[in-house]
Amino acid sequence: MAEHTSSSIQIEAAPADVMGVIADFARYPDWTGEVKEADVLASDGQGRAEQVRLVMDAGAIKDDQVLAYTWTGDSEVSWTLVKSQMLRSLDGSYALAPKGKGTEVTYKLTVDVKIPMLGMIKRKAEKVIIDRALAGLKKRVESGA
Repeated sequence: MAEHTSSSIQIEAAPADVMGVIADFARYPDWTGEVKEADVLASDGQGRAEQVRLVMDAGAIKDDQVLAYTWTGDSEVSWTLVKSQMLRSLDGSYALAPKGKGTEVTYKLTVDVKIPMLGMIKRKAEKVIIDRALAGLKKRVESGA
């Protein structure tokens, strides 16, 4: 199994509110920073995204990718890469757990780029992506936007 990077954050909101922001792909450009466009290509019977096209601009890395999403109730969503220009693979997940009056959100990510890159540098890049995403998610959810 590939090595992954993970981190957690406490968000002062109910899990359903947090998952609502995570599931609202159209608003990703408003809060994620790296996502410039997000288009839902396919949805399941409950209206949740099954395939999403994301146009990313993370400075040195720009990519147009399609991700497949799997929803586990209202407590977890995971994704895997369908296609990309820059990545060989990408697997990630958000897991939500009630904690006190809020929600603990754990983000796991494994990325493999097509260009050669040292494992240590890859883990650092994953950590930056995760930390930015969690900080953006917390700010977005707690602002009530």
